[in-house]
Amino acid sequence: MKDQIQFLGSELKLWENLAQSSKFQIIPCPMEKTVSYGVGTSLGPQAILEASQELERSSICAEGIFTRSAVDCANDHNDCLHDLRKQVSELVADHKFPVILGGEHSLTWAAVNGISDALDEKIGIIQVDAHADLRDCYEGNPHSHASVMNLLVKEGHKLVSLGVRAICEQEREFREEYAVICHDGEDLVRSHIHSIDLPEDFPRRIYLSFDLDGLDPSVMPAVGTPVPGGLSYYQCIDLVKSCLSGRECLGLDLVELAPVHQDLVSPFTAACLLQRLLQLV
Repeated sequence: MKDQIQFLGSELKLWENLAQSSKFQIIPCPMEKTVSYGVGTSLGPQAILEASQELERSSICAEGIFTRSAVDCANDHNDCLHDLRKQVSELVADHKFPVILGGEHSLTWAAVNGISDALDEKIGIIQVDAHADLRDCYEGNPHSHASVMNLLVKEGHKLVSLGVRAICEQEREFREEYAVICHDGEDLVRSHIHSIDLPEDFPRRIYLSFDLDGLDPSVMPAVGTPVPGGLSYYQCIDLVKSCLSGRECLGLDLVELAPVHQDLVSPFTAACLLQRLLQLV
């Protein structure tokens, strides 16, 4: 069996790449169970890891980065989710920072609840996404990538969504009923908004879930469900930074990369973005 490619491995010193001491624990999760348009999310984690070898060294290296073995996504969907949930819970209990590379967005349910299990409390979620993901049991599956935030909010986690520009009426009604904080893509882009203030009562402990289709397709074309009118690269970094201000981020995921043959831009952009996000937490 080949050794796991390490995120930013080309720049890490030996002592910065140890499982026991590294703060950032990368978990590749090549999940592709409920995709409903384009395919290829199972190839996303590997593409990001390979592209990360071309990144420049940054401050996060000194904090330690270790890439764990990929979640076995050949198993039943629910089994995969519970495997990931257990891994995340154990890492947070050990004061590590889990970073999940997707894979489809349904994996976020496992990551958020893994953190919640370790803390014994509900947390806040910052979601960057072109889609609300608030469908009710989409296509008969409550763990669909299109209903992951619906499930989490119903379970008691608080949500702020950034960049949404594809949403149905049922999702709009859900946002009102459950007081989901939303700053949609058209408003953010047209008004050139780079910073938002979260309410004082939004949870201090948060999780960041970044669906790459939150970026505009001109920046990130290789996603399963591209939607025009998305965020720019620096705009999304600025928005996330403003949301993290004064709060404790306990983990994050980067999901929905669906690599396209001969497209080097998308996986490298994803790797660059992940490096920048880790510098913010």
